[in-house]
Amino acid sequence: METTFGQKLKKLREAKGLSQEGLAAELNVSRQAVYKWEADKGYPDIENLINISDFFEVTIDELIRHDKKLQDKISIDDDKPFDQFSDPGFYIGLIFVLIGALLLDGSLGDTLMILGLFTIVFFEDVMKFIQPLFKS
Repeated sequence: METTFGQKLKKLREAKGLSQEGLAAELNVSRQAVYKWEADKGYPDIENLINISDFFEVTIDELIRHDKKLQDKISIDDDKPFDQFSDPGFYIGLIFVLIGALLLDGSLGDTLMILGLFTIVFFEDVMKFIQPLFKS
């Protein structure tokens, strides 16, 4: 079985004789962050990944080589400033805002504009929450 990033991090931490709290202090993060990383419930951002690599004197490649989930999470080409415009939530929310602002008056218009803004901001998160419900 291939080891995950979390398993590798825990092994490196224990080899240095550090507690999660001790490693957190060294990396200037919370103990909860270290716990999440070791439990594979979350991953460090690229800056913390570099700090971990430097602290343990291992390459980033050694840390993430066999963890496909983490590799997929790291975006090499973040040069897409207009990605938000390909989100259907953006367009649905924009329609709500425009209808609320241009066609409706009073509290109904205000409510629709607020709903539109929430749709723009949280559509993707709501969809991620709802999708697993339909897979079972």
